[in-house]
Amino acid sequence: MADQLKIRPAEGKWTVRAGGAVLGESKSALEVIEGNRAPVIYFPKGDVAMAFLDKSDTITTCPYRGEARHYSIQTKSTVIEDAGYMYDAPIEDLAALKDHLAFYAEKATVART
Repeated sequence: MADQLKIRPAEGKWTVRAGGAVLGESKSALEVIEGNRAPVIYFPKGDVAMAFLDKSDTITTCPYRGEARHYSIQTKSTVIEDAGYMYDAPIEDLAALKDHLAFYAEKATVART
């Protein structure tokens, strides 16, 4: 399955927003394409305002990527639980994903700007 994943630079500038605030902007984001699924944009950790994210207790395991640590977003009025995730130690073939965060579409807005 890992051979069905494609990682490439995401063209242009990408922004992630949640709770009415911009959490990150990047011209160095990665686009991950898996089969017929919609592409997922991964932001370099350094391009995200990590002060607004808290590690959650949620860890999921994907046999093709590895363990994903989830993050909740602290907004002015609420906490958006498990809104994003990062593979701290992705499998070797997907090492480019290390130190990159992706966000769930229903919890944060990711768009090319």
